[in-house]
Amino acid sequence: MFTSRKTTNLEIVIAFTEALDARDQHTAGHSRRVMEYALSIGKRLDLSAGSIEHLRMAALLHDIGKIGIPDAILHKIDKLSDAEYGTIKAHSEIGANILKSMQTFEDLVPAIYHHHERYDGKGYPQGLRGENIPLHARIIAIADSFDAMISDRAYRDALNVETALAELESNKGTQFDPDIAHIFIEILHQSPPDMNKIMEPEWYL
Repeated sequence: MFTSRKTTNLEIVIAFTEALDARDQHTAGHSRRVMEYALSIGKRLDLSAGSIEHLRMAALLHDIGKIGIPDAILHKIDKLSDAEYGTIKAHSEIGANILKSMQTFEDLVPAIYHHHERYDGKGYPQGLRGENIPLHARIIAIADSFDAMISDRAYRDALNVETALAELESNKGTQFDPDIAHIFIEILHQSPPDMNKIMEPEWYL
């Protein structure tokens, strides 16, 4: 049976994502939800079909570098030490290096590498500011932060959606691109996430 290159690439991305999810029950499904949120933003921004597909794969792979983070740090319940936090921060570079080694995914590297930059320049790994941060990275940063806030983690319970929305609002222009944050807040007001939603097997299509 003929398999398109696009289908093969997506299968590889899904395998990476499932491998990451298998490591931590607290973050299982996180990459899929970030992908859904990111795509909702990308469509509202009227990105091209090609850009949307790049965003889909980058969002799914944004945390792939956490495969290289030791379990003792990744699953730690107590506050991280400065050294441990530095190790966690390295996941964006690890992820970028993984994808750099695969020509098929080279175009995803900027989004993976820079998704923890902040709009005010106080993020990592390079302290990029404003629109110097790649667009896909700015989109994923918002989607990633929102899902992290409304999800249970080993070290804290989930925030409710209203509190998470307030955090997005208060961090427009500092942590987040203000225009993209505004769009995402509008999307969430129009269609609040269903916290009991069951992800169907066709989520990646």
